[in-house]
Amino acid sequence: MAVGALWMVLFKLLERGLSLISTLILARLLVPKDFGIVAMATSLIALIELISSFGLDTALIQRRDPSVGHYNAAWTMNVIAGCAVGLLMAAISVPASNFYREPHLVLVIITLGLCSAIQGFENVGVVDFRRELQFDKEFRYLLTKKLAGFIITVPLAFWLRNYWALVLGMLATRVIVLGYSFMAHPFRPRFSLASAPDLMHFSKWLMTLNLLTFLRERSADFIIGRVANSATLGTFSVAAQIASMPSTELVAPINRAILPAYVKLADDKVALGRQYLSVMGMISMIAVPAVAGLAATAPLVVLLVLGPTWREAIPVLEVLAFFGITQVLQTNAYSAFLALGKPKVFATINSAHVVVLITSLLLLTPKYGIMGAAWAYLIAAMLVLPINFGMITHFLGIRPMGFVSSVWRPMAASALMYFCVRWLSPMDISEIHSSLEALRPVIVSVAIGIAVYAAAIALLWFAVGRPEGAETWLLGEVRKIAGKLRGAPRGGSGASGD
Repeated sequence: MAVGALWMVLFKLLERGLSLISTLILARLLVPKDFGIVAMATSLIALIELISSFGLDTALIQRRDPSVGHYNAAWTMNVIAGCAVGLLMAAISVPASNFYREPHLVLVIITLGLCSAIQGFENVGVVDFRRELQFDKEFRYLLTKKLAGFIITVPLAFWLRNYWALVLGMLATRVIVLGYSFMAHPFRPRFSLASAPDLMHFSKWLMTLNLLTFLRERSADFIIGRVANSATLGTFSVAAQIASMPSTELVAPINRAILPAYVKLADDKVALGRQYLSVMGMISMIAVPAVAGLAATAPLVVLLVLGPTWREAIPVLEVLAFFGITQVLQTNAYSAFLALGKPKVFATINSAHVVVLITSLLLLTPKYGIMGAAWAYLIAAMLVLPINFGMITHFLGIRPMGFVSSVWRPMAASALMYFCVRWLSPMDISEIHSSLEALRPVIVSVAIGIAVYAAAIALLWFAVGRPEGAETWLLGEVRKIAGKLRGAPRGGSGASGD
């Protein structure tokens, strides 16, 4: 699990580095309206794709002994779903454009529908990289996909200087990834639906989860896009993307590696519960301070990454960063429930979350705008968080205090770090008029945050008697690396016959 998680985190760090460079470039070549138009179209296609998404890669991983027929059925269903999405997107392009009062959407939606059709033909055999814990191959495959998008989209932005750079970049990337998927894995799928009913028995709940996840993550796009305008939606969309970075860039890759390992432990609930707490301790120690640091430095991060023209996104990011902490604390439960074969439980939790979220959005967004939407996300997450904790401790047989003991030290240290950064860091953004001027305050803030968090987490660990946990594992790894460095040859001729 550790090796797989490290591969996936490494990929996400490289991917985020490319995304950061891309964002820095695109935010200056394009305007918020361009991002808003693409956000409107991608919200629609995400909804339709999730309705037709069967989660077949997860179903193949969850099965202990999938046959060639299962792979063929999964690929065939992906092809059918992709083509159906493409046709449906073309059919709704004009009504959707009228709904958003944005005439440019018609061709954008049709083009993104074509992207979905192309994606459906990708080689399903690449799921074996995760099933067989071959995360080095998974790393190369995912990184190639990201590099393709970066290499294509950025030059298009310099050339076109509008939203078509983003849209055509997505289309070209899908074509390249399709070809690469067949180069990366030798499996050659055939059209067959013989094993489809067997896969659908598990996938029906994944389809439900996909729909609920979409409603949870994209409801604001529809509501803001309707009551406000594309520029406002673009501001919220970019702020939400930055706020979700610790979850998507650190926790999501860990979960990607953890799921197949959890499946192997599903028959031993005690071992699974023990590993779940171990993983949660590590996730909390890494991701919670990242989210707290983002919340503390939100004004500077916006000015550095996006530029002074995006100042409206600062208060939105400050609120959504705290929402990100709730996501970090509950996201690993998804992998545990899937490994136990209980996706229905997680679907129930998400149903409650969606109901609370949409209700909050409808009440707060029309009155308070994008700040109302940001608070709606935070309020809904805080209300549902105890339900998630209760469910996971019940089904894994974990004592509630066992969960608390695995996360309280990172939480406490992160809270102290947040207040110290806000108090000690230079935060007068009124005197910052360019991204370059924000660089020094960001470096100072990051240095303060790292120093305070490292000291706090170490002191808390020693204060409670150095219990087994994430700190123990991390210290052991540091000692291993130090031992290897001490034992490495120092250079020179190294002649053994001297």
